Amino acid sequence: MAGLRRIRWDALSLKLVFGLLAGIALVFLVLPTAVVLLTSFTSSQSLRFPPPGLSFRWYLALLDADQMQRAAWNSLVVAFWTTLLSGACGTAAALAIARSRSPLMRAADLLFMSPLLLPALSFGFAALIFINRLGLSPNIPLLVLGHVIVCVPFVLRTTLASLSQLDASLLEASESLGAGRLTTFRRVTLPLIGPGIGAGAFLAFMASFDNVPVSLILADERTEMLPIHLWQQIETNLDVRTAAASGAIVIATLILMLLAERFAGLTRQMH
Repeated sequence: MAGLRRIRWDALSLKLVFGLLAGIALVFLVLPTAVVLLTSFTSSQSLRFPPPGLSFRWYLALLDADQMQRAAWNSLVVAFWTTLLSGACGTAAALAIARSRSPLMRAADLLFMSPLLLPALSFGFAALIFINRLGLSPNIPLLVLGHVIVCVPFVLRTTLASLSQLDASLLEASESLGAGRLTTFRRVTLPLIGPGIGAGAFLAFMASFDNVPVSLILADERTEMLPIHLWQQIETNLDVRTAAASGAIVIATLILMLLAERFAGLTRQMH
């Protein structure tokens, strides 16, 4: 009886600890976002919390923020190409790793995942030194390449998770019916792992769009990215439009997350 009570107490203690940690994480993650969202609707001329009144004026002011719009367009273009290339490279790498038991492929898996272990700022400095050694200067294609290196792990991990759930008998059945490898991939494998690729592509897009360290170092002097522009605006003049832009990003991210969960099963693909 004493042992049973001890087991129950240990289980309860574990739940309390995890519940406390989850609550702390929730506060630190959600509370700042809620503050930004509420501040973005302020009727004041300056950033102030709590706002003296609520208004959509600063969201409407974004329509006239030409520099901010150009920065947002640059971020969208870079994120688009990053997502496209990351999806292709991550899917190809996942297929090669999943089909092989070679130690070389295991090492390749670790190599692809290494950007998640390195501090992004360190990677950005290393990439800048490398391209300077090659006689090149920062530009948009190199910025996209830097984002791809950082974002490929997201596609790789979700695609590998989908491939691990793929029934091999379906592939064998397709091949036994006369389908070649390309046909089997196009009609069987790709539709089944599509949600995993989509979930990874969503994560890659958001990671690229919101990336500061790599963009700060590899972007040329004529190209301004939205996260860097917002950062500079907050440092210099505390423009209230930065709160509105941040609020728009948060709302768009929530909508995209709901769509990704609805059509790609985002949380399921991340397990």
